[in-house]
Amino acid sequence: MFAFGRLRSTGPLRAGVRSASSYVPRAAPAAAARKPASESRAPAAPAAPAAPAASAQEPPTTPPEAPAHESSAEVDWSQGYEGIGQRPFTTEAARILCQPLDKDDIEIKPDGLLYLPEIKYRRILNRAFGPGGWGMVPRGELEVGQGIVSRDWALVCLGRFVSTARGEQEFFRPSGVSTAGEGAKSNALMRCCKDLGIASELWDPRFIRQFKAKYCVEVWASGSDGKKRKLWRRKDDGPLEYPYKETGPTK
Repeated sequence: MFAFGRLRSTGPLRAGVRSASSYVPRAAPAAAARKPASESRAPAAPAAPAAPAASAQEPPTTPPEAPAHESSAEVDWSQGYEGIGQRPFTTEAARILCQPLDKDDIEIKPDGLLYLPEIKYRRILNRAFGPGGWGMVPRGELEVGQGIVSRDWALVCLGRFVSTARGEQEFFRPSGVSTAGEGAKSNALMRCCKDLGIASELWDPRFIRQFKAKYCVEVWASGSDGKKRKLWRRKDDGPLEYPYKETGPTK
């Protein structure tokens, strides 16, 4: 064949020579294949200077921010004190909480005890923290005694523990225990608000004496049992109502 004749014209094939379809070039000599590192690779970028040791680092110009405290949903308020004394409330909230009471808001019980109606405590808290920004959390079970119930409650404002107090309320029939439990909660709220400065005047003996002398009067009254006793009322209120019958001032 033509291909055979062509091969013959170039001389006989040497042993070890492969056909063109399976030909693999011979490897270059080791000295030629291995080039100096400076020729085979691009020059490496200069290495970044090593960071100084932690002990040699300069202190930060501003202190790192404190980690945010746990969400109030993650705190067991029946035992926890999250956020107590951490920082003051805003100036505006403090102004609302500590403002003097309106004299028309203060009431007096027949036994002479001054008090602020519970709803007015709630209104002050709503103005200071917003509706939903505060709450009362039970810290124990309702304890029922002989004619009285009591329970510990905690006041939490803006996710921070503020105060805890035990509320108490009397009851006269077994069916009145649940209502007395609500009364104990209201009583605890009033006591807790003392730590926020709300109605703090009502815990001041001098204020109590001055207020009673100026705005209240002690009168004689008889109860449903017919016994005569000394009772208190505000001067601008009408005579005592049932079950008492007012008969006149004591002086």
